[in-house]
Amino acid sequence: MCRRGRDAAPGLDRPRSGKLSPVVVDFGRLGGMAAGDSPARQTELTFRPLGAASTVTGSKHLLESDGKRILVDCGLFQGVKNLRELNWAPLAVDPSSIDAVVVTHAHLDHTGYLPRLVRDGFRGPIVSTKATAAVADIILRDSAAIQERDADFLNRHRATKHHPALPLYDSDDAGRALELFVTHPFGREFSLPGDAVGMFRRAGHILGAATVDLTWQGRRIVFTGDLGRYDDPVMLDPEPVPAADYLLMESTYGDRTHERADPADVIAKVVNETVERGGTLLIPAFAVGRAQTLLYYLWQLRSGGKLPDVPIYLDSPMAINASDLLGAYPRDHRLPPEVYQGMCAMAIYTREAEESKRISANRDPKVVISASGMATGGRILHHLKTFAPDPRNTIMVTGYQVPGTRGRSIAAGERYVKIHGEWVPINAQVANLQMLSAHADADELIRWAGGFAKPPRRVFVVHGEPQAADTLRRRLDHELGWEATVPRVNQLFAL
Repeated sequence: MCRRGRDAAPGLDRPRSGKLSPVVVDFGRLGGMAAGDSPARQTELTFRPLGAASTVTGSKHLLESDGKRILVDCGLFQGVKNLRELNWAPLAVDPSSIDAVVVTHAHLDHTGYLPRLVRDGFRGPIVSTKATAAVADIILRDSAAIQERDADFLNRHRATKHHPALPLYDSDDAGRALELFVTHPFGREFSLPGDAVGMFRRAGHILGAATVDLTWQGRRIVFTGDLGRYDDPVMLDPEPVPAADYLLMESTYGDRTHERADPADVIAKVVNETVERGGTLLIPAFAVGRAQTLLYYLWQLRSGGKLPDVPIYLDSPMAINASDLLGAYPRDHRLPPEVYQGMCAMAIYTREAEESKRISANRDPKVVISASGMATGGRILHHLKTFAPDPRNTIMVTGYQVPGTRGRSIAAGERYVKIHGEWVPINAQVANLQMLSAHADADELIRWAGGFAKPPRRVFVVHGEPQAADTLRRRLDHELGWEATVPRVNQLFAL
């Protein structure tokens, strides 16, 4: 376990329902055949993205063959309002007709819809790595609790157009979803409905994150999920995949590369300048992954005498629990025990809401790491209301910000953001450290793709904004000679 920081005072054979009814776009129904096969020997297999197509959120990829359905990832839509509203729309297929869900990793945009799927009738297995299941236990329970609290806040303050405001799902739904998780180790095959066979390989990114290698009806389909960085100080490198007939490839940073500056040097500069102004450094951070990376760099700097002696708060119960998992899954990251124990012990943990309120009331210089990473909810909102108006303070943005989120607005230099129905001025300094992203950049995506021994028959470029996805599509074509497509949501493909 991570040594504590200082605490502040099956049924798989159901009848079908919800049949597919989109326009079929067929890029070669014989595209998955080996030479010499005949149509009679090839069973139909279709792919349909239900999310994360020409957008970077809401990952849901549906495979169907011979009356069986397998969903890879089941994420929430986040960001702009018209995307968030999709979470409330009925799923394109009846959840009870899905036979299994395979999860690449536990972030909300890949797992956050699971409790709703269960509420609406899904009863099959949710398949993941062991660490992903442990992280999902933290994330989904926290997501349900935040939605319940936000709905209650809106109702009490009459700050909603909907009466009453309701959560998308509650804690009971999250608990029922977590009971369905079935875990498998990296590198070993496992069985799925319809005689499909899957295997997980390490993807880097966060604890437990995996690529999914799925063989079904003689076709091999690989899903990247979210690929991590090479030479990351905390997470392991993404493992190469030797071959696939079809590849679903993320493109979050498909049109850009990360700055190569040393993150430790940049963080030290920001912390010292903020403290010299008498200010607070406020860091919205993803509770799983980014918070731990930040703690690592801050520990490294403090150990080297490069940080002022100011308190460092980890103000997120979810981030505290996620940090404990570094000790529970030592083979899923690079850090030796003495390092992750030291960095966790350095921080002051604030679990209770009253402790968090005291941080906002304290105007002394300090560093505050709090969730959520895109400022879409959680304690960070209360801290922003307090610290954002003061020019002595700094807001440090540390990763990809989905369009429509407060984090994206702050990173873009907007002067006001709306929080709890009020417009809050952003007078604090803003530092955008994109080199801290846990996502592979465009060059790293191409590097990973270069690990294939032969080209896939087709690549579907997903999980990216339109420009990022199309830029990566063109690079795959130009540099690797791969045939790539950027699919639309609900577009049906015969594999």
